[in-house]
Amino acid sequence: MLIGLLQCGATPEALSAKFGDYPQLYAQLLGPGFEWRVFRVFEGDVPDNSDLCDGWLVSGSRHGAYEGHDWIEPLERLIRAIHGRRPLVGICFGHQIIAQAMGGQVEKFGGGWSVGRRAYDWQGETVHLNAWHQDQVIEPPAGFDTILTNDFTTHAGLSCGKTLTIQPHPEFGAGFIGGLIEQVGRGRVDDDLLQEAEAGLSEPTDNAMTGERLAAFFRENAP
Repeated sequence: MLIGLLQCGATPEALSAKFGDYPQLYAQLLGPGFEWRVFRVFEGDVPDNSDLCDGWLVSGSRHGAYEGHDWIEPLERLIRAIHGRRPLVGICFGHQIIAQAMGGQVEKFGGGWSVGRRAYDWQGETVHLNAWHQDQVIEPPAGFDTILTNDFTTHAGLSCGKTLTIQPHPEFGAGFIGGLIEQVGRGRVDDDLLQEAEAGLSEPTDNAMTGERLAAFFRENAP
């Protein structure tokens, strides 16, 4: 199965050298059985044909979905063309831009950052995944169900037919989060949040299980 990765940003250079950039992280997350074609949409490489791949994954990014970059509008058009026709997964920024493209609302959350290991309710099941975001989906698009939630991030996962999105990062392990704390977080995120995230680095996450679910979602909705 060919997955088109709509890469909307790059991981910090110091971390990509050690852990890999988004293409490597998502390939590891989903595991074997997939081929990948990478489109660096944040550099203007936005495909105009939703049938180029069997499924699509929209990556994380340091950018905001509401920012006025030249590639945002064509990416939203592509998302609308894919929705309902091919399996479509969004993670973090991908979750947000899919929601926005389909008519939802994304904002820089007034409550601040969510950083590190967090517990979520996934349709009655508690899962633990790593978060790194300040923006949130405030209002989901019409027809989308909220499938992942907690007290801080109400709409942390959305589902509608062949489209599935999640706010946290199942591709980020403890080492990557520790690197983000040092490379990105210091001086930007409140120290108490960073200390809490550091304290949780030794705790397990449900990354592998989430990767299996996303892989199964792609296979079950393949054309």
